Amino acid sequence: MVPQRVSASAWYVQGLSALGSPANQNFISNAGFVVTRTGVVVIDALGSPALARQLLAQIRRITPLPVTHVILTHYHADHVYGLQAFKAVGAKVIAHRAAQEYLGSETARLRLEASRTELAPWIDGDTHLVVPDEWLDGPRDLEIGGVNFQLRPVGPAHTPEDLAIYLPQEKVLFAGDIVFRNRIPYVGQADSRHWIASLEEILRFQAGVIVPGHGPASHDARADLELTRDYLLYLREVMGQAARDMSPFDEAYAAADWSRFEKLPLFKVANRMNAYNTYLLMEQEK
Repeated sequence: MVPQRVSASAWYVQGLSALGSPANQNFISNAGFVVTRTGVVVIDALGSPALARQLLAQIRRITPLPVTHVILTHYHADHVYGLQAFKAVGAKVIAHRAAQEYLGSETARLRLEASRTELAPWIDGDTHLVVPDEWLDGPRDLEIGGVNFQLRPVGPAHTPEDLAIYLPQEKVLFAGDIVFRNRIPYVGQADSRHWIASLEEILRFQAGVIVPGHGPASHDARADLELTRDYLLYLREVMGQAARDMSPFDEAYAAADWSRFEKLPLFKVANRMNAYNTYLLMEQEK
């Protein structure tokens, strides 16, 4: 875990292009932090308490200032299981209210239960989901230690609660999982039609640097967002046609040309599931 500087005050750490496992402590997503005059603002909390403590140690090597806030881009496990480590040092947690439904859901409970087995010992009986101290219901500007943070809802897309965090003075945008770079996105139950629209919203920030939820920072936003956009468009095209024709999923999947994407990390793990979820979505949309 090596912090990479992207502006005068902003840094990020880059997770692995892999599935979460005991070997990597669930370090498969990015997290950012911004050093202000009065404290540090962290963006996303990583995938285990141990990783969050490692990030805290890295921050202390850069500044003695305390972590005062954690802003969440969304409530997926690889971005939030480290939250309790930040709460332990007194940080205030901020998230979009659309995550409230997930937090109280059976899905969240079962995911944590499974992670206690699949990601042990890094996720265990002491690991728990943290409820935010402040819910956002819409756009919000925060002034913290002389730094302006523009918090902008961009969901429902990857999740209902997607939140982008922009630093206008430094033109740095933390995009969360609206943007995946150099790997296949995890689509899950996403609203892919609005996700594609959200990518255009991201471009309207005219950021000089975009820190994605997964993969390296981008200095060429339009070019680097094309992979996520084109992948989602292709899923919708081929699975949408199959849904309209009432073709069986297995036949449609086998007939699709995946050559543009099949060499990307996690293609074999994620693509079939992404395609199937999109097939179900397109059945509802047709």
